[in-house]
Parts: sequence; C-alpha cells; structure tokens
Amino acid sequence: MDPKPAATSEAELNVLKVLWELGQGTVREVRDVLTRQGRDWAYTTVQTLLNRLEVKGHATVERSGAVNVHRPALSREEFARQRLGNLAEELYEGAASSLVLALVEGTRFTPEEIEQFRKLLDQLAEDDRPSGKKGN
Repeated sequence: MDPKPAATSEAELNVLKVLWELGQGTVREVRDVLTRQGRDWAYTTVQTLLNRLEVKGHATVERSGAVNVHRPALSREEFARQRLGNLAEELYEGAASSLVLALVEGTRFTPEEIEQFRKLLDQLAEDDRPSGKKGN
C-alpha cells in the first residue's frame, strides 16, 4: 500500500485553489488573489505555504532567476480523488461505495446531473463485463 500523503491544511488548500484558478503564479500573484478574497496574508506566509505544497507534491516550482513560478502538480479532480480515496480508507476500510452513498444521500440533483450519473454507472457496468460480452 502507498504511504498516506501528508495532510493538507486549510491555508494550503486556499493557496492550491488559487493555483488552480490561475494555472500558475508567482508568490506575489497568488498573494494578490488571496488578498482580494479577504485573506491579507504576508508575502512570506504565502511563500511558506507554496513551499509546503511543493514538499507535499501538490505544487511544482520553476526557479528562473529572481522569480519563481508555481504551478499545481495535479488537477483539482486528481486531488479530490486522492482525498476521497483517503477518506474512504479512513472511514469505510476502503469501501468507496459506502463513501459515495454517504455523499449523495439526502442531496438533490438536477436531471442533468442524474443523467451524468446514469451514464457513468452504465460505463462502469460495461467495463465490468467479461470480454466478448460487451454490447448485444
């Protein structure tokens, strides 16, 4: 089993969300977005959070002279899958279906969302069939 990735703090997640929004950014650019969001953090605080994200493998940095450009190392969707997998492991001994059921119970979905779910379930069922038995 892979070692459990280091937990991401709320502050680190806020910075990572800005990287996803920008695609890439310098410490100053990330800090400017955070400031507009009401988080008036010092430049060095944002720099520390970006460094922590890099150490944890959630961000990369391209060092180019005096300016460092930071990028997310994984998409929001990849990050979510990783976090949800960890949560399923912690709460349900890895049973993803139990986590999914807990997430959707009592939630209202649009007809479009329900159709997306149906298509996904149909695709999963199709992928699960033994070879040679796909289609009719």
